[in-house]
Amino acid sequence: MNFSENIKIALRSIKSNLLRAILTLLIIAVGITCLVGILTAIDTVLLSMSDSFSRMGANSFYISPSRGSNNNGKTIKPGDPIVFRQAMDFKENFDFPGTKIAVNTFCKWNSSLKYKDEKTNPNIRLIGIDENYLSASAYELEVGRNFSKTEIENGTHQIIIGHELVKLLFKDKIDDALHKVISVGNTRYKVIGVLKSKGSTITASNDRRVFIPLLNAKRYYGYADRNYSIMASITDATKIEDAISGAIGKMRNIRKLKAKEGNDFRIRKSDGILQTLKDITTELRISTIAIALMTLLGAAIGLMNIMLVSVTERTREIGVRKALGATRSNILYQFLIEAIVITLLGGLLGIIFGIGIGGIIAAVVDGRFIIPFNWMALAIAVCFIVGVVSGLYPAIKASRLDPIEALRYQ
Repeated sequence: MNFSENIKIALRSIKSNLLRAILTLLIIAVGITCLVGILTAIDTVLLSMSDSFSRMGANSFYISPSRGSNNNGKTIKPGDPIVFRQAMDFKENFDFPGTKIAVNTFCKWNSSLKYKDEKTNPNIRLIGIDENYLSASAYELEVGRNFSKTEIENGTHQIIIGHELVKLLFKDKIDDALHKVISVGNTRYKVIGVLKSKGSTITASNDRRVFIPLLNAKRYYGYADRNYSIMASITDATKIEDAISGAIGKMRNIRKLKAKEGNDFRIRKSDGILQTLKDITTELRISTIAIALMTLLGAAIGLMNIMLVSVTERTREIGVRKALGATRSNILYQFLIEAIVITLLGGLLGIIFGIGIGGIIAAVVDGRFIIPFNWMALAIAVCFIVGVVSGLYPAIKASRLDPIEALRYQ
């Protein structure tokens, strides 16, 4: 008896006990749906978040002075500010391939803007930036343009404003904002660009920020120990660790640190939150697999019970087959394959439902959906194992039946 004939016998047996087989199949399908569906949904959400972080400049890192800390009872003082010359030295000399360096400084956290009779509350963040800052920070312009390198170097009186400020100063008419002269404190600036809305963080609105050229910020708001932040964005995220290693060496040279001295600056990757979420979802995946396996354990017990009932109901059939020359191995493979076929059919149904759930989640979060071949392979492997475990004992019992006693069975 070949493999294909055993498959045909298994399908005929399932058809003859259709309701019982369907109920068992559905229990398996539920477990596989949980396994594939939830794991696919987790991957879809992570993929969507990864895309969002990439658009926000996730492939980047920041250099800032180290904070004071207490290490084993030893107090470590905060690092000195990164002054203008150090920041510019780093920008000019750090040449890691595919990396763009941006320098910025916060001028005031409580600025007020004025245009004619319209005036904002004193809660606008005024930031001095260079020509690379907007692209490195994933800011996009709604209208207008970025600062040119010449404008940055000359410190011209020009300004780029956040999206929300158009509503406050220009009655939400974006085109009216361009080329208008607004006042920031006692200084007048010409608007050359309006940013697209970027939303808010937990602490502040990204749309209530205004940007002026870095040299202009140094001229009006600079002092000897003012800190300048450095941001490096890299095109190939897989090389970010190499870029960070190079940045550490370069920054140590600029800060003139001795070999025995520790870093008095810190480097922070912007994908830290995403990495934390990935760590959390790893635990979610493990929990999901555990829950699905418990569901499949129940399905395995039910399938074993059904197969034992099937062996009892088909005792005479087994006796006839043995009388006609079927060996123990023929009978064992017949019942074992029948159990495996039931679990694989249930697994196939569960995979279809699971992929459907993943697709729905992708549509809800407006993210990309990728067919989860890895989870499909896992589901098929689990179903095969469940089929073998559930069908092995009933198959062995059937193969050991005495043909004479089996033929006498009523």
